[in-house]
Amino acid sequence: MTGPEQHATGADTGGALIARRVPPGARSAVLFLHGGRADGRSPSRPWHLAALRMRPFVRAVSSALADDPVLLAQVRYRVRGWNGPDADALHDTEQALQELTRLVGDVPVVLVGHSMGGRAALRAARAPQVKAVVALAPWCPEDEPVAHLRGKDVMVLHGDHDRVTDPQASVAFVRRARAAGARADVSLVPGGDHAMLRRSARWHRTTASKVANWALRTYSP
Repeated sequence: MTGPEQHATGADTGGALIARRVPPGARSAVLFLHGGRADGRSPSRPWHLAALRMRPFVRAVSSALADDPVLLAQVRYRVRGWNGPDADALHDTEQALQELTRLVGDVPVVLVGHSMGGRAALRAARAPQVKAVVALAPWCPEDEPVAHLRGKDVMVLHGDHDRVTDPQASVAFVRRARAAGARADVSLVPGGDHAMLRRSARWHRTTASKVANWALRTYSP
């Protein structure tokens, strides 16, 4: 990709990174990770519901950032599942972070992940360029690591009526992350479900506000 017009409309590297907005001179980045399944080797497609659920969040964050020099991109998964120790979504996210660096340099990054993507985002925060994470209804097993979140900003949003991932597991995760030195907080959305359809405005508004604040703060214009 060459020229500011192309950069402004995004770039698809054909790899793990799908850039939605690449402004000239991007000084920070937001990377979105949609959900998936615990197990599944079938290809992940952009028309799957898990991917479609992230589109309103991309739009909300883009609107909150207006013309600020912040890149917006999404992770392209190879397959739909986490798949146990293979942690496929995590590896795809780490590949996307590498591609992001090649595209715009070593800029600070905010990750936004839903469900399986929330787990991948929280894990991928071990990368030094990741400064903050918003995890939406994340999948947080009891043994999920937290030590690498020391000094990072973490916000977890979880619907209290979620029947797919456990909101109380998110509460416990945030408690452990705080003990490890993260600046972590959790907010339970009353009546919120896993698909983030109930109280959708609150999901979008809270995420956009938090992400914009962190993305703008990281480069201190």
